[in-house]
Amino acid sequence: MSKQLFHIIGISDEQTCKFSPEVLKVIAAGKFFSGGVRHYEIISNLLPAGAKWIDITTPLDNVFSQYEGVPEIVVFASGDPLFFGFANTIRARLPKAKIVLYPTFNSLQMLAHRMLLPYHDMKVISLTGRPWDLFDQALIEGEKLIGVLTDRNKTPSRIAERMLEYGYDNYRMTVGEVLGNREKERVCTFSLSEVIKMEFVFPNCLILEKEEDRLRPFGIPESDFHLLGGRVNMITKAPVRLLTLSMLDLHNKHSFWDIGFCTGSVSIEAKLQFPHLQVIAFEKREEGRELMNKNARRFGTPGITTSIGDFLQTDLSSFPAPDAVFIGGHGGELKKILHKINRVLLPGGVIVFNAVSGNSKELFIEGIGEINRTLTRQMCVAIDSFNPIDIMKAE
Repeated sequence: MSKQLFHIIGISDEQTCKFSPEVLKVIAAGKFFSGGVRHYEIISNLLPAGAKWIDITTPLDNVFSQYEGVPEIVVFASGDPLFFGFANTIRARLPKAKIVLYPTFNSLQMLAHRMLLPYHDMKVISLTGRPWDLFDQALIEGEKLIGVLTDRNKTPSRIAERMLEYGYDNYRMTVGEVLGNREKERVCTFSLSEVIKMEFVFPNCLILEKEEDRLRPFGIPESDFHLLGGRVNMITKAPVRLLTLSMLDLHNKHSFWDIGFCTGSVSIEAKLQFPHLQVIAFEKREEGRELMNKNARRFGTPGITTSIGDFLQTDLSSFPAPDAVFIGGHGGELKKILHKINRVLLPGGVIVFNAVSGNSKELFIEGIGEINRTLTRQMCVAIDSFNPIDIMKAE
């Protein structure tokens, strides 16, 4: 069988589509058509007699099973089908298929046009069926312009709520609803506090414009954190924290585990300085949950995943495997923790431990020897009147 041929036509929500003669010729000659329910409502009057329509709905396995054996299909998609669009799905699932593309403006381009906003340096994030990770990263990095594709769960209101929850009130939001539909289209700019009280017609998208910079601290003083029982001894001191992060070499890592996070200071500092990281923080004490919630919101670090309970009893299968691990607390079970880490640590991964006593230092050296790892760097640091701390790195 020859390669399947897909003609993918981008459309907006304009109820009367204006197509080029070339596209009209493709539609007139077509027998099999596909698209979303919304797309069918817009272009159904253009389909030739006897046309067969295949709805694009989840699960997509059902859609592609209907595509099997069909030599040529005309697909309607929103905007530019290569911009987080269905053309990418076809390329991934049917790499040998031939694609002919007829794009139009995507929704964020249309919104920028309505705003007369130069968008060449806009950071684009899709939250359509996707996690918050890249959006959180854009906030922490302080992007000037953020264009966001929404869905029915991650709405403009929910996005504004999350931003305010973590202190990112330094943006204004412009929302575009049903762009391209002359009767229903609406474009309005709001403060975030206004947006959280509103509902918007779907489909919509939004552009965030930064109005002022937000402080992004580096080396947060211990006194600025909410502390466990108010005890300053229960937090990794700022100089030690920064040296620890430098040994972890996090700019080259993807998944960082903080074991025994207590106040969350190491996780928060890591997320602030390396916002691309997936940060998973483990703490045995239930009090850690509230401390992490308070501190993460105080310093603007959304996206840190916390796990409360005994690390040795925790099922780790649901967490992304780490390529960097910091052990901030071990409850006398350091060797067992090292063995459990060793079973999931990715190739090339590192383990850093801060030894506060000669005994814990020896236990770490013995433990990494048991898991065939080598002490590659060590630094002894004394802060004010506190006992010296050995920062140790194993690879």
